[in-house]
Amino acid sequence: MKLVLAFHGTRSPRGIAVCEEIAAAVRSAVDVPVVVGYADVLEPSVGAVVDSPCVVVPVFLAAGYHVRVDIPEQIGGRAGVVVTRPLGVDAVPAVRDRLREAGFRRGDAVVLAAAGSSDERALADVRRAGALLGAVGIGYVATADPRIADVVAGIRGRRVAVASWLLAPGVFHSAVVGCGAEVVAEPVGAHPLVVDALVRRYFEGMAATGGSVRFAS
Repeated sequence: MKLVLAFHGTRSPRGIAVCEEIAAAVRSAVDVPVVVGYADVLEPSVGAVVDSPCVVVPVFLAAGYHVRVDIPEQIGGRAGVVVTRPLGVDAVPAVRDRLREAGFRRGDAVVLAAAGSSDERALADVRRAGALLGAVGIGYVATADPRIADVVAGIRGRRVAVASWLLAPGVFHSAVVGCGAEVVAEPVGAHPLVVDALVRRYFEGMAATGGSVRFAS
């Protein structure tokens, strides 16, 4: 059964490259057709690449508007299509690894940097990720407060290590890099643990039953 990786979409060439890298890694891990669709900004849209039967895996770190509304609306009522849970907090182990790669040391104050959302449920996902990382604070670069630079500036007496709750480099990550922290991790990217999580999502979808678009449990 075909696997559709649903990304947000970005105008950043580096961000597009990360999406392609993730898709290539997933293709090497599963013996099924793997295609990419975008919820916004880029073509092809998710709706354009979906046919029946297939499993759609949202490659999103939080279940905001695009995951809960936009992607299902693009798919419509096509039978035989299952939408899984998004990547979400299953990316935390990869984020933790990126933090270590960036130079995290025991005793550093960990701050989680995220894009932000107007959807409280998406912000709850970010808070859950922060708790799993043991973050002392969460800062945003858009749409929500407090801002990442303000959170970093408010920490005294400890070196600050910022974990990037972003999928790919681009404008948002550039803002994180400039937040004033001593350590700033790279975005999640095509980390092997992310690829593993996306493959698990696919098999969740395969195990789901029913003919209409829905979220696999």
